[in-house]
Amino acid sequence: MSSMPDKLFPTLRYRDPGAAVAWLCDALGFARHFVHEEAGQVLHAQLRRGDSLIFLGPDNPDDKYGMHSPLQLNGTNQCVCVAVSEDVDQHCERARAAGAAIVTEPYDTPYGAREYSCRDPEGHIWCFGTYYGEPLQPSE
Repeated sequence: MSSMPDKLFPTLRYRDPGAAVAWLCDALGFARHFVHEEAGQVLHAQLRRGDSLIFLGPDNPDDKYGMHSPLQLNGTNQCVCVAVSEDVDQHCERARAAGAAIVTEPYDTPYGAREYSCRDPEGHIWCFGTYYGEPLQPSE
């Protein structure tokens, strides 16, 4: 049994994962953690915010999980929510300046957080806010 804690790694598909890595770092404040390329193509990337990671890779027609870029799906089925310590309004303006489509302008939620949501160039939805979730109980 491992002594490592359980973690979640949201995984996304992009038609152009190399461009996605650059855009997500520039526009949304992620940092390159690990990028594996072959023949100049990104096959797997890990991007970091704090101690959290997201994974991304290329959109392949025969993806064994059936995962695709929203451009391929003509829609999306998830939103990646990211808790940030920085000013949400400034984060939104950074994303907007980089070309993000703002879906929801910054607002105060009924549960005491401030958040906004945007769509990246391939259509993935991102929500950034100050909500870190409810504290876990000791037995969880």
